[in-house]
Amino acid sequence: MIIKEASNVVKALNNRATRPQRFKHKHFTVADSLMRYAEFLGYGDIHTKIDRKTGLKAIVAIHNLSRGPAIGGCRMATYETVDKAIEDALRLGYMMSYKAAINNLPHGGAKAVLIRPKVIEDREAYFEKFGEFINDLGGRYITAVDSGTSPIEMDIIARRTPYVTCTSKSGGDSDPSPLTALGVRRAIQAAVKFKLGKETLDGVHVAIQGAGHVGYCLAKELKTLGASITIADVNIKALQRCIDDLAVKVCTPEEIFRIKADVFSPCALGAILNKDTIKNLQVSIVAGAANNQLSHHHYGALLHERGILYAPDFLINSGGLIHVAVIYDHGDMKKSMEQIHNIYHTVYDIFERSAHENLPTNTIAERIAKDRLYKS
Repeated sequence: MIIKEASNVVKALNNRATRPQRFKHKHFTVADSLMRYAEFLGYGDIHTKIDRKTGLKAIVAIHNLSRGPAIGGCRMATYETVDKAIEDALRLGYMMSYKAAINNLPHGGAKAVLIRPKVIEDREAYFEKFGEFINDLGGRYITAVDSGTSPIEMDIIARRTPYVTCTSKSGGDSDPSPLTALGVRRAIQAAVKFKLGKETLDGVHVAIQGAGHVGYCLAKELKTLGASITIADVNIKALQRCIDDLAVKVCTPEEIFRIKADVFSPCALGAILNKDTIKNLQVSIVAGAANNQLSHHHYGALLHERGILYAPDFLINSGGLIHVAVIYDHGDMKKSMEQIHNIYHTVYDIFERSAHENLPTNTIAERIAKDRLYKS
């Protein structure tokens, strides 16, 4: 997807010493590259907060507010440098906007990144201070659970601001994997119907790359519906769990691209679909949970040319975002599940448009998201 192209901008800027002719100014800094990255992505606001007493160092990247207040998770992680943390917030907030828009949610996208200190002496004071920071933004950003945080932290944040979801009171869940897997499973069902003309998954062979939380949940759902599963992962323990619990077949990480199957489902690292891997695929459909599966935007066209139906990743892996947005807006678990199930219809419509206009599915999906973001 186009986020990969944006990442290339940062790499090019940071490698400026080898190509000085591209820059007018001799002293081009990391800050300059990050600002250009933000401009390239179409930001938006970038807010920072430092509190020496609690050790809080927070970044909130608000990408777009045209559809409503921005929503996105609060990620707490260790970063080598501050610029890496800012880049992470920018990249993830941008992706949240596209996920919200393609699913017609009344929200823009954003992301909070907390740079984990070596020691947090008072965790409650730390997250209360972050809650005050969120509250100072006046409802422009709604925070939620992400890696490194849980409903426990959301409950603390809620003491200082109403602009938070995924609290224990709202039915928050610290593991969005089952919801992400549900959306991907619905997309696979839509793709199987569109491409293979099958109403069920009975006997459909799915090759899953990645046996982590989402990969395991997806394999479990597919197996229950009669699919045949081959799975690969570098983590032997994760693979063994799939074998023990689900009786799946396994292969090496290198072999997964060459497995003859109906569906290839990337559920691990991004940027794994390139000229070489696409050439090796022996499937009719690609539909998985990993972010940024295309190593470059134009590889969507290569899949299209090969007759491989691609389910755009930022649409089909958005079950977690749909859930937190609907719970915040309506407090209705049933409505949340209905909207995640609706990924089936959204992606099926994209398949039909792709066939009618003879354009790659990722191009169609990105156009829909951009139209909703910038023409609403």
